[in-house]
Amino acid sequence: MVFNAHYLTYCDEAMGALCAEHGLLDIAERIQLVSSTLTWQAPARWGDVVEVDARCTRLGNSSLDIAFTIRVSAGVTGGRDCASVDTTYVLTDLAGTPERLPERLRLALG
Repeated sequence: MVFNAHYLTYCDEAMGALCAEHGLLDIAERIQLVSSTLTWQAPARWGDVVEVDARCTRLGNSSLDIAFTIRVSAGVTGGRDCASVDTTYVLTDLAGTPERLPERLRLALG
């Protein structure tokens, strides 16, 4: 079985891909994780191919929520959801102070 902490790694990679897809990589480097809630439905196992869908569910002043769905799409136990992860991020400046979400992020993810 996949070690539990790896599910957050999958989400981190999906967040980077979501930002890259929308031309927000410069912003992604300043987005800090505040909290994550993971709900497991079933394990991923050795040999499984895992896919992660990410969608923005809330935009605040300096924070945003992303909902991730982790699914086994192929392999030994393919074709089922493994986990859902709800994560809150906050945008900060280089000193770590929260910063207002820029309009281009709002347009891309809203």
